[in-house]
Amino acid sequence: METTHLTNTNETTLTAKDFASNQDVRWCPGCGDYAILNAIQKTLPEIGKKREDIVFVSGIGCSSRFPYYVESYGFHTIHGRAPAIATGVKLANPNLSVWQVTGDGDALAIGGNHFIHALRRNIDINILLFNNEIYGLTKGQFSPTSKTGIVTKSSPQGTVDRSFNPGKLAMGANATFFARVVDIEPKKMVEVFIEAEKHRGTSLVEILQNCVIFNDKVFAGITDKEVKFDNQLWLKHGERMIFGSANNKGLRLNGLKLEVVTIGENGITENDILVHDAFCEDSTLHNLLINLSAPEFPVVFGVIRSYKAPTFNDGIWNQLKEEKPKAKFKTVNELMNSGVTWEI
Repeated sequence: METTHLTNTNETTLTAKDFASNQDVRWCPGCGDYAILNAIQKTLPEIGKKREDIVFVSGIGCSSRFPYYVESYGFHTIHGRAPAIATGVKLANPNLSVWQVTGDGDALAIGGNHFIHALRRNIDINILLFNNEIYGLTKGQFSPTSKTGIVTKSSPQGTVDRSFNPGKLAMGANATFFARVVDIEPKKMVEVFIEAEKHRGTSLVEILQNCVIFNDKVFAGITDKEVKFDNQLWLKHGERMIFGSANNKGLRLNGLKLEVVTIGENGITENDILVHDAFCEDSTLHNLLINLSAPEFPVVFGVIRSYKAPTFNDGIWNQLKEEKPKAKFKTVNELMNSGVTWEI
């Protein structure tokens, strides 16, 4: 079944205010979740859907309060199981725009199995993964994305765990769309959210989100004004991977590894800098980009991968269309009343 994206079906043009609910937003003052909510409310009028055709599904955690704050349909489900609910919603009505909101603990710990299989199946939903590298709602335990050695209430001597890289995990599950944004770049969040909705298949957007109470400034090394231009690389398909405060640094391949070079030094020109191909089926370069970390390399943001592949929901609906004409029973009532039945 085909789904039309980004065609305005509304008789009245919607605005961000139309997607703000009447519920009091209950996050800590200064939390990055406010900026993400604001960006989503600005995104939704751009996707050409009525409010009743948009559904937000969440699990458990600070981020999972999201459905209360968006004026659309929504489910606040159980810990780690939001992908199952989101999958059911999309299969029941493929014309809906389905957004799953989750955190690094909800998605990658208790929900890890559901998370990887949603990506593997390529169901046409959008997953927003709020990554603050901590458990915020339960007051500051380390999470699957917390850096090794972090001192928390559940690791007073420092955690010895090795942390998950959500993008690397997504590539291992053969994800067709992966993007990364940061909560202090609202305009870029909107741009990436729109691209996620355009994509046919599972769209995963990792959002680096600051927790001012339990993990404040965890991303300061890449977001502070003094370092952001040298430690961030924002990708655009078809454009060269250039960054830096002077806009003169770039990435190139050296054998099987990426390296940072400076345009104008040692004969390096713009032509030596890699051109980003988000649409490539081969994820080798996407994996290399996802793994980069500061300060040796810039952290990569924007749409890193956007590959077209058959979706799970289309496959299921195509099977249904083929089987319905041949079905012995046309309704559930016919099925339930078939064979040997009796009344009590």
